[in-house]
Amino acid sequence: MQPLDAAVLQEAREWIERAERDLQAVRTQLVATPPLPEIAAYHAQQAAEKAFKAFLTVRSTPFRRTHDLTELQSQCQQLDAQFAELASDAATLTPYATQFRYPGGPIEPPLSEAQQALKLAESIVQFVRKRARL
Repeated sequence: MQPLDAAVLQEAREWIERAERDLQAVRTQLVATPPLPEIAAYHAQQAAEKAFKAFLTVRSTPFRRTHDLTELQSQCQQLDAQFAELASDAATLTPYATQFRYPGGPIEPPLSEAQQALKLAESIVQFVRKRARL
């Protein structure tokens, strides 16, 4: 991998910083009174999305504006085969971008599901930090 342009590195760091803030939002919503698991699940998805986008930024790879984590994970995997291990996590988290946010579906997931979403998102962010050296 070539040395990174300072602006590219800064943008990738901003993606990761925002991912970390989403993780903090998840933790906050899980312990709120009452807990808000639908908000937590949404922010877990957002953290993973921003982490994948950080990796693609580091690799100077354009990505389309999407909330589809499977698509973003696949793009990352094309650049680094190690991302294959995140395919299932990406597929699990993708629906949380919209599933509980709009009428016509359930209003919230079980608390245990939102807690699992946090674990998956934390794992993705940590994985990206390591692979992207952020």
